[in-house]
Amino acid sequence: MDVRSIEPLLEIKNLFLQYGNQKILNDINLSIRKGEVVVIIGPSGGGKSSLLRSVNLIQPVASGYIVLAGEKLNAPGVDINVVRQRIGMVFQQYHLFPHLSILGNLTLAPRRVLKLSRQIVEERATTLLARVGLADKAERYPAELSGGQQQRVAIARALMMEPAIMLFDEVTSALDPELVGEVLAVMKDLAKSGMTMIVVTHEMDFAREVGDRLIFIADGTVVEQGPPREILSAPRHARTQQFLSRKCAA
Repeated sequence: MDVRSIEPLLEIKNLFLQYGNQKILNDINLSIRKGEVVVIIGPSGGGKSSLLRSVNLIQPVASGYIVLAGEKLNAPGVDINVVRQRIGMVFQQYHLFPHLSILGNLTLAPRRVLKLSRQIVEERATTLLARVGLADKAERYPAELSGGQQQRVAIARALMMEPAIMLFDEVTSALDPELVGEVLAVMKDLAKSGMTMIVVTHEMDFAREVGDRLIFIADGTVVEQGPPREILSAPRHARTQQFLSRKCAA
């Protein structure tokens, strides 16, 4: 069954971001439907990560609008902490608290921010750890886990807040090659369940297999977008062709 909706869940309108005189994002306009998996590719420094960080309000935008389910997120007076409850983000680095157990890492934010009871958050954490294949690691500490396991914990932790959309910023790029597959498997499961996802990645097979739409960003602009298989096999824009030819040659 197609879980994607017609109405957009997230809208990005005329988004600009700059540092000093340097433009990082230049008039980005995107509309993402509920249940859609959007994969973003492009050269390093092209603005991919900055776009995700802007959506999650980590980086303030110079101008433009970010609208989630009809609510303008970067309007004056918006509570950033409330916004981030609705947008889960997983980074290249795991950012787990080393002094807390895996269960402690998952339950900290829901207890402090959502004021949920210990029983509720621990039940939710147990369910999510099982979902990412780590049901037996609840009492372990981050240093006792592999990089792939820690990244799966980071995904489960983001899901603890029951977000409307998940952002993934090159989450496999710091992993050893043999650990990449276990993280991608979790992401594929999320996509099948209907989670709305924006994924910045260099994993072209994942983009081809899981993505509903592929967006190529370079020099702070959306150069090309469309069905992943179509763009990866026959890109229309010269800049996209150049990028993909280098990826294939690498």
